[in-house]
Amino acid sequence: MKDEERRIHAEKVRMRFDALRPVMDERVCRLWAGAEAEALGWGGIQLVSEATGLARSTVQNGVKEIRELRANPLTLPPERQRIRRPGAGRPSILDRFPGLSEDLEALVDPQTRGDPESPLRWTCKSTRTLAKELKARGHDVSHVTVGTLLRELDYSLQSPRKMREGTSHRDRNAQFEHLNSKVEEFMGQGQPVISVDTKKKELIGDFHNGGREYQPKGQPEPVRTHDFPDKQLGKGIPYGVYDEGRNEGWVSVGVDHDTAEFAMETIRRWWKTIGSVAYPEATKLLITADSGGSNSSRSRLWPTVLQEFADETQLEVSVCHYPPGTSKWNKIEHRMFSRISGNWRGRPLTSREVMIQLIANTTTTTGLRIHAELDPGIYPTGLKVSDDVFEGLQIQRDGFHGEWNYTITPSVE
Repeated sequence: MKDEERRIHAEKVRMRFDALRPVMDERVCRLWAGAEAEALGWGGIQLVSEATGLARSTVQNGVKEIRELRANPLTLPPERQRIRRPGAGRPSILDRFPGLSEDLEALVDPQTRGDPESPLRWTCKSTRTLAKELKARGHDVSHVTVGTLLRELDYSLQSPRKMREGTSHRDRNAQFEHLNSKVEEFMGQGQPVISVDTKKKELIGDFHNGGREYQPKGQPEPVRTHDFPDKQLGKGIPYGVYDEGRNEGWVSVGVDHDTAEFAMETIRRWWKTIGSVAYPEATKLLITADSGGSNSSRSRLWPTVLQEFADETQLEVSVCHYPPGTSKWNKIEHRMFSRISGNWRGRPLTSREVMIQLIANTTTTTGLRIHAELDPGIYPTGLKVSDDVFEGLQIQRDGFHGEWNYTITPSVE
């Protein structure tokens, strides 16, 4: 049962229990819980226990009685039909240990993480650790009881969630607005707009790939235990170009290094094969890119290879970089790369050919199409651009953050 499906079932069980609990005596409550657990199947006892707060043993006994009633409805022994009088049974753990609930909440309160006096300041707050600390405070309870009390207090095991983006540039929103206006301007004129980036490097071989895929039951595809790179197969470096106006993509799978020259070769291939055909009247091109990586706004090599491309194509090449720390907003990330990851989930990338085929066969209901091919080129790192070459670039920087927004015009012969 998937997490979301389990959550929905638990919520329904909780709602039914809350509605019926006031009119159910002990035995009926036990039988109802057993019937619910049996109807849910595998994992039902644990789910009903967590949703209602009833002990697992109570739900298990309910399942047992339901099965006995089904087999012999008239022969259930009297001792299994008993109903305790109101107030009978073992006293509540909270009645036996006054202040237990308050002490437990004080221990699990997130604020204790910043309290140097807290006994659990540097300790994992497992139920066993909490039970040990509670015993030191005079509450003789087990870790099982601690788990039950935590559920009753509406606590659950949770992992940290990435929600805070940290510090951001003061002109972050202004840059987004500037970038958006540029995109609208180019598209309004029928000029091409592309989003570019490098996808995560992937190991080639029978390595584990995140996600799941349908296989014959009990026959998962075997992969290597450790992700040590295969020296012969190497890795694949997918650099992508996403045409925002046509919802089309191009991916070159490199085999060497992710450099500005590799990035530009991918854009060059896209333009020669697709872009120049789709935009025969184009006079300029807008590229939206991250501020780091092979197309970094701080790189000297990136504008240098852009100049070479502009001279070859006679296009005015404008670039708008996303502010630092905002790469997830790049169109290529959520319109193309995420679709590729979904298409090859759970599939070992056993060869570069397999990787290319999986990329090329990625489609969406909105009509996304992707062309993919291998780039066997060698792109050395550490190339330097001299001051003379850099100063000779035909680069015009915008008045607003010229380091992020600029245009490179073809050189005059």
